Amino acid sequence: MPEPNPEMMKKLKGFLTLWHESIASPAASQQKVLESLLKGYAQTAYGRLYKADDISSIDDYRKNFPVMNYESYLPVIERVMQGDTGLLLYEEPLGWAITRGTTKNKPKFIPMTKTDIEMRVCAGRAMLNYIVESGDFSLLQGVNLNLNFPSVVGKIQAGDRELEYGYSSGIYVKYVSTGTPIRSLPSQEDIDALGGGKTLKDWENRFELAYQKCRQENVTLVGGVAPTATLFGRHMRSRHGIYPKDLWRVRILTLGSVPGINTRYAPTLRDYYGKDIAIREIYGATEGMFGQQMDERRAWVPNYDLFFFEVDTGRKIKMLHEMKPGEMGSLIVSTPIFARYKIGDTIRAFKPPYFRCIGRDRWWTPLSYAWTEFASLNLGRL
Repeated sequence: MPEPNPEMMKKLKGFLTLWHESIASPAASQQKVLESLLKGYAQTAYGRLYKADDISSIDDYRKNFPVMNYESYLPVIERVMQGDTGLLLYEEPLGWAITRGTTKNKPKFIPMTKTDIEMRVCAGRAMLNYIVESGDFSLLQGVNLNLNFPSVVGKIQAGDRELEYGYSSGIYVKYVSTGTPIRSLPSQEDIDALGGGKTLKDWENRFELAYQKCRQENVTLVGGVAPTATLFGRHMRSRHGIYPKDLWRVRILTLGSVPGINTRYAPTLRDYYGKDIAIREIYGATEGMFGQQMDERRAWVPNYDLFFFEVDTGRKIKMLHEMKPGEMGSLIVSTPIFARYKIGDTIRAFKPPYFRCIGRDRWWTPLSYAWTEFASLNLGRL
């Protein structure tokens, strides 16, 4: 393992400082974030409708702005898609992200602005925190195996502008990867060139592209979606007779999109990529990157310095950082685009500052989570 580079260590710690400070003082950080978000909302018709300029406290924010879900926002989103940008946004959208899941059998369309996309670089905190803790700078000398979804699937007409739409993970890589200290292959442009199809053949083509682009490279990091990472391992075995661990020495997997990455998925991931790999969960959605795993404890830590977090426990709405260990609730996020957006995820709190998303907001989700924890002999441990 290379000796820690003092100058590089200083840069990496600087990238993590605001996150660490917000974890230490979540209440103060959340107040600061709210003030920043309100300045943006006040520049939109939606924000002015709820008097964003007159709000100075969390209580006022809750009194003025209603909790909304995607269906509640949909009439506003549709008008923005038709070109009425200022109704909801204070910046022009760079593109539109679609969800892999569906709302009433239709994908959700989420606008992505410059500010929003720049905030998504926080997903890199999981990897960079690992480097700072381990001092393993050799990771930065390698390549990130890019298994993300296409950033371009189609185009929509927004007023007099034609905008591309695709998957948020691909859009993130397309706009932000040049600002990160590690090279990603295949490039997002190469992935996009294969088209936006979702069939098995489409994914086999993407996996083969990734293999061919990276087989002679020093792959040290794998980033993307947990199910896709497992499918890629199976593809390599069936097509080439080897697993990723036979070709590369991967140090860390930074993966998201599903619950149970560190429990249900971990055995398979280690079988494919190596028993000693570090697994770091990214918690995000099409609407934003909300947290990432900070250390060996198998739960993510919120980006309190970027987003405003509330939770509906069923009895009351409280701040996320006010949750007690073992408490569950439905997450409500405020982003540069959406105010008080109920994202549809059930969150379980552990010892601060650790949380898990245990599934979608369904009555059976806590039961399913409890059974999975029992079956995996994890029993709620971090």
